[in-house]
Amino acid sequence: MKTIKDPVHGHVRVSDDLLPLLDAPHVQRLRYVRQLGFSHLVYPGANHSRFEHSVGTMYLAGSMARELGLDADDCLLTEAAALLHDIGHGPFSHATEPLLTEFCGRGHDDIAPLLIEDLAPILSGAGLDPNEIAAMVNGTHRYAGIIHGDLDVDRMDYLMRDAHYTGVPYGTVDPDRLIHSIAINDEYGLYLRESGIHSAESLLLARTLMRPSVYYHHVSRIAESMILLAGLEHATAVGEGAYHEMVRMNDFSFIAALLSSPSDEAVTLTQRILDRHLYKRAIYVGQDQVNAEGYRQGISVVRSREIAGEIAAEAGVDVTTVLVDIPAFPSEMRMGVRVEDHYDLKSLEEISPLLTALNKARRGQWRLGIYTLPGQQNAVADAAGRILSIKKPTKQDRLIL
Repeated sequence: MKTIKDPVHGHVRVSDDLLPLLDAPHVQRLRYVRQLGFSHLVYPGANHSRFEHSVGTMYLAGSMARELGLDADDCLLTEAAALLHDIGHGPFSHATEPLLTEFCGRGHDDIAPLLIEDLAPILSGAGLDPNEIAAMVNGTHRYAGIIHGDLDVDRMDYLMRDAHYTGVPYGTVDPDRLIHSIAINDEYGLYLRESGIHSAESLLLARTLMRPSVYYHHVSRIAESMILLAGLEHATAVGEGAYHEMVRMNDFSFIAALLSSPSDEAVTLTQRILDRHLYKRAIYVGQDQVNAEGYRQGISVVRSREIAGEIAAEAGVDVTTVLVDIPAFPSEMRMGVRVEDHYDLKSLEEISPLLTALNKARRGQWRLGIYTLPGQQNAVADAAGRILSIKKPTKQDRLIL
């Protein structure tokens, strides 16, 4: 048994069965992968890692599994899956996710190859099945809702942890109340007792408030767009195999690879991020100023560079000085977990009017961004406006820039 002092949950105990996993290179790599990508450029305290988040998620997953009355083997499975759920992340977490999905053909939840090819001996020694853990992480296991669901412990931990380290007072979650309010049956799987409705609403409210202030803060988005272009330029110079190498790196080795890249553009972009000489917003608009339906799913990295080329040619600037950031629309928050309401099970949408209001707020948070070097924002904004048919911003729109 090992005890870890965690700043969010206090003392976290790791069982002897899980110690070999805790010490595995895939988990230890997460010590050097920032949880919030480039949010430290906005919030200097946001230097926490995926490793500590994984330990915290493991702690909450074990608490929920025991509260649900799962047997010892299923409790161990749940804790192991929670500890391993983020080993598929690339450097700077979600910042490099587009490289992972577009050029490597997998998302960060697709960890089965890592489990089977690299961690199978350790898992076998603990009596764990790699396929069951993969199913827990990708959401197909019976108990997957504990770490991959609407009220999962993954969200509970990252909201609390991210609020703690950024100092943003929005990540208010009551994990103990939620865990004690969740039950399970054969028909519906996990469901929420009526006593936990307000705690569930609090978690959804925290997700909504943290999104624009932390997860989609424009400075973070600009830095992420810059590092994506640096990665593209590096892979173009080195070869497509570089994508698979990059996404297995930690933050430090990734930055080192880009700084030593044969691509001058990759080196320059990376150095600008390190010096915090970031690109600036030329365009930053919501759904009401664009053809929103055309961007509902977001756009690929390759397509973003095609649009950037068109804008750069129109504006008469170098294409590497134009970044196009068009994320997918925020997903609707739906409570797949049924809610107990006077001996009946209903969806949270039927019981809580707050959910409808929060989803409307999330839609209003979406932004299309075009970023460029200081001094050429006007030329790039005019060109982007013509090419993307962006409506002229109102005085109120200008105020938020």
